[in-house]
Amino acid sequence: MAVTEPREADPPPKRADHVAIIMDGNGRWAVDRGWPRLVGHRRGAERVREIVQASPGLGIRWLTVYAFSTENWKRSTEEVLGLMSIFARYIEREADRLAKEGIRMRFIGDRTRLDPKLQRLMAGIETRTQYNQRLNLTVAINYGGRDELARAARRMCQDVAAGHLRAEEADEAALVARLDTAGMPDPDLVIRTSGETRTSNFLSWQSAYAEYEFTPTLWPDFTARELETIIGRFAARERRFGGVLRA
Repeated sequence: MAVTEPREADPPPKRADHVAIIMDGNGRWAVDRGWPRLVGHRRGAERVREIVQASPGLGIRWLTVYAFSTENWKRSTEEVLGLMSIFARYIEREADRLAKEGIRMRFIGDRTRLDPKLQRLMAGIETRTQYNQRLNLTVAINYGGRDELARAARRMCQDVAAGHLRAEEADEAALVARLDTAGMPDPDLVIRTSGETRTSNFLSWQSAYAEYEFTPTLWPDFTARELETIIGRFAARERRFGGVLRA
């Protein structure tokens, strides 16, 4: 009787453990409907809630969203103030639900330019949810990848000058430890909505080997179902990280 070799099991599908999203198209979505741009931003905040709720079920443990860049200060005063109000309202309204559902919320970016009340709300929800583990939600506010790198390099120089770090120890690991994202895994997948194909200064260092998806869908129309479809495509990709596939 012939002995049948056991069939090698199919490898498990690759998971997008950390998904980062450039949430683009809110203003355009509103203008296309003849509404003020802030209506689109408010609808976009509602979309964040849906995507946050869907993420754990899709195997996502880290979700990072780009809410406000260092370049967004160039927008009108009305739009900037409106955005800051939406951020504060989101934190106030979502705090109880995030805490109850085991979601940790944190922020990256330079907070010094933000309104003191908003800074207090941000610090408060970070403290309240710091031990939650079901999903790590990170919101980038007044964030820019170049600005983050400059601030991290400045801190490293200060530590060398103060004698806390030797010059020969100022390597990649030392820089990473001083980034806003210290302690977080790099993103596996970066998604940008609205049809634009720029990275817009988002997670410049961290996304060096991330997979990218660009969708024409405007952010207020981006659904959990589309996210699931993109996750499925990610699972079929070969990630070599600079290496080659083995035969």
